[in-house]
Order: sequence, then structure tokens, then C-alpha cells
Amino acid sequence: MVALRARKTNNEADQPSSPVLRFGADKPLKLDAGTLLSPFQIAYQTYGTLNDARSNAILVCHALTGDQHVANTNPVTGKPGWWEVLIGPGKIIDTDRFFVISSNVIGGCLGSTGPASTNPATAKPYGLDLPIITIRDMVRAQLMLVEHFGIEQLFSVLGGSMGGMQVLQWASSYPERVFSALPIATGARHSSQNIAFHEVGRQAVMADPDWHGGKYFEHGKRPEKGLAVARMAAHITYLSEAALHRKFGRNLQDREALTFGFDADFQIESYLRHQGMTFVDRFDANSYLYMTRAMDYFDLAADHGGRLADAFAGTKTRFCLVSFTSDWLFPTEESRSVVHALNAAGASVSFVEIETDRGHDAFLLDEPELFAAIKGFIASAARARGLGA
Repeated sequence: MVALRARKTNNEADQPSSPVLRFGADKPLKLDAGTLLSPFQIAYQTYGTLNDARSNAILVCHALTGDQHVANTNPVTGKPGWWEVLIGPGKIIDTDRFFVISSNVIGGCLGSTGPASTNPATAKPYGLDLPIITIRDMVRAQLMLVEHFGIEQLFSVLGGSMGGMQVLQWASSYPERVFSALPIATGARHSSQNIAFHEVGRQAVMADPDWHGGKYFEHGKRPEKGLAVARMAAHITYLSEAALHRKFGRNLQDREALTFGFDADFQIESYLRHQGMTFVDRFDANSYLYMTRAMDYFDLAADHGGRLADAFAGTKTRFCLVSFTSDWLFPTEESRSVVHALNAAGASVSFVEIETDRGHDAFLLDEPELFAAIKGFIASAARARGLGA
């Protein structure tokens, strides 16, 4: 099963199980690295129907290891979309009312051009020959996708974590294109602690003997052990100590006594190993390097002379920011700093801090307060947009 999924993941890089928009040499993607990416492609999914005025479009931006399959079965894992709890007919993001777009980001591994994609110059996977991708590059590509649908202004852009970074970049780079914005569990820059955790993950991948300098496909290998360790380390940051204790404590895994060895004695050890093993089935190791680097480089204030408020100067976009009390990856202070900057810029902004012990991953879970906040904000913005109740 693992080998089958690995082959499916490789195939998804070039021929994904979703629509693809391809751009030739006449429409290159200008990258922050100072180069042009051409040709390139964007894999995406849509849900619902675009209205005649093209005013009901919502762009959903995915997190670090997410993809375009936000509200449909994932073709690699066979699992439901990662935000089906929120998006669909009659749900909070009602696809009977809204036209929802979700794309795999540039640098990803499920159909948008990334390191696992075939480099037309060599007929081999790009590997590390792909230029470094930034959050702003991802948003530039998404803009080209949005323009493909003839949409001048998105009704809303929303996403959590790295998806929230994209939301903030959209609102800063293209304020006239964004009527409302919902950044969740995110910040305007990556902290040194977050960069440190990402570096541990990248080093784990690159230390795997099967990595081969990023050319593992050419050797018929995949750095599964290194990527699994990277995922294990990262997954700890998505949870809270309270949630870990509540779920696992110091409970033993399928045994009544310690083995005095290095097997998974504790349930938390077994859980993390499972998370690592299942992750390598669906994600490309080089994409993990590129995605974490994109998050590390993100710093909106640095792009505006160190003053975050200037990133939103003159904006007419409506904002709602959401944070979680137990999120230590993107603590509430990060959201508050964005709120203060938006206030300084004279923006329309609301802020919700949700009490939960579920940590950073709370934005992906069934959190009634989160749903209530999103529902209220979307309803208010829809009325202001003239989209009805």
C-alpha cells in the first residue's frame, strides 16, 4: 500500500487528479528569487457556482502540508478533504451560495509546479533545481488562477497557518482584489523558534542517505525515514501540552510494563511514529523543504520598511483574525500585532481569541466557536457585498 501511494504521489505531481491551469513561456511567473518560472502549472479544485456578477468567489489557502482537496476526497489517501467540516452544501462556507477555489501552492507536490514536477529542460524532476518559492510567489500564481476565472475581486480569502500567511499577503499585495480576509492561527512573520523547528525538519530530511542531494527519484529512492522524523517533530508543535496529556498522558502502548528498550513503550511515541509513517505516503520530501523555507522567509513588515501598518495602508478590505489560546506555534500575540497594525492603517478589523486546549491544529478541527466566528463574519461581509443573508 505504501509503495502504491508513493507512485500515486509521484504521478500527482505532473498529472494530478484535479483540474490544471498551465502557463507557457508567454506567461512566466516572476519569482522573488529573481528568476522566471516557465512553463508552470497550477492544480486546483472548485466547489459551487460562480454567479453572473462574479462576486461570490472565496479563495481557500492551504497550510504547510495541505493541498487543493479542501472539500473532496483526497486521491492519494482516500480521506475526506481537510476542511470538509467547514466547506460544502449547507455548511458554514455554503457552496450552494459561494464559489470556492482552492489551489495547490507553487512548490507543492499535488499538481502545481514543485520540486517533484518534471523539469522540461531535463525531462527529470526539478529537485533542488527549482528556485526557492516564497509566500508572495504563491499568491502571484493564485492571482493568475483567479484572473483565469474572470474574477476582479474575491469576496473572501481565508486560510490557517501558512494559509493565513497567504491571506495576509493577498490583502497586502492586492487589497483591491480582496473584499474580506480571514487569517487564522497565523502571523505576519515567522518567529526564530519556528524557523528553528523547520531547520530541524529539513536537516532530518537531508541527513537521510536516500535523499541523494534532492535527486532521490533518479535513484529510485525516497528519504522516508528523514521525512517521517521531520513530520514527527513538526506535529508536536501543532498540539498543546494539555491536549497531549489529555489524550496520551504517560499511558503505555499495548503493554503492561516498560520494556527497558527503545521500542514505542508509550502511546505518544506510537502516535508520532504513525504520523510520520502516514505522512511520507502522501507528501514529497523536497516539497517539505520548499514549503518550510517559504514560511521562514515570510515577513510582511520587512517588505515595508519594518512598519507592519504600511503593509495595509489605505486598505478597504474587511478583516477578521482568529487565534487560539493554546497555540504556541502562532500565539495570540502574533495575531494581536497584526490587529494593531490594521487599526493603525485604519482598516475594518475584528479579532477573536478562542479558548481551547487543542493547540495550533484547532483550526482544522470541529471547533464551535471558530465556526461561529467565521459564520458571523461571512454573513456580515455578504450583506455588505450585496450577496444576501
